[in-house]
Amino acid sequence: MQLGLVTYQWGAEWDLPTLIRNCEKTGFRGVELRTTHKHGVEPSLNVSQRKEVAQRFADSQVELVGLGSVCEYQSPDPAVVRKNIEETKAFIKLCHDVGGSGVKVRPNGLPAGVPVAKTLEQIGKSLDEVAGFGEGYGVEIRLEIHGRGTSEIPNIQKIMQISKHQGSKLCWNCNTEDTAGDGLAANFNSLKNRLGTVHIHDLITSYPWRELFELLKQADFQGWTLLEEGSQTADPLRVMQYYRLLWETMAG
Repeated sequence: MQLGLVTYQWGAEWDLPTLIRNCEKTGFRGVELRTTHKHGVEPSLNVSQRKEVAQRFADSQVELVGLGSVCEYQSPDPAVVRKNIEETKAFIKLCHDVGGSGVKVRPNGLPAGVPVAKTLEQIGKSLDEVAGFGEGYGVEIRLEIHGRGTSEIPNIQKIMQISKHQGSKLCWNCNTEDTAGDGLAANFNSLKNRLGTVHIHDLITSYPWRELFELLKQADFQGWTLLEEGSQTADPLRVMQYYRLLWETMAG
């Protein structure tokens, strides 16, 4: 498995050259670029700008793992769902052009007054549509396990039972819900065959990090574990180096 960064808080205010340089300095070999942040890798980029982004990564030691969109498909309004699907397709084209391998999307909670089963089916069918579109561009879709109710493992299982496309993957998000029910191992193993990426967070919290890394090794996971930090720090490069050492210990 490999270590990368999500530009959620750390990296959010770095332009692209700075971001790549800082990842190289700290031993982070990949990056997921979250939309709206200073690096400016957005669907609005023209052809030459997209080529420039791709070349910057090609000339570096850092891989563009993918793009972190905020596209979501749980709305009871069909027009809103369609807008998010079309936006996802725009991110897929962008991801292909700049050399990434996947687009992160998310469920963002269960809407009130709508049967849960209906919402989960809607999300699953939307995922299949965008994953099918992504296949034509060599880009997979990574559904972040996220949101009130939609981060519960049984609900994610139901979504993925509906979304059967081979390009429809999961982004394991290391939520507290992961340990509910039969526990982390059972929940992880029920979804491990659909795993695309992993978002890791503060590696010294009460989350069972060592158990997770053992499960990843047992599953022969060879993808990206991406550090997504929501806390601010005055010296992110120094803390990133500490996290890399912690990661190396857990990843073996």
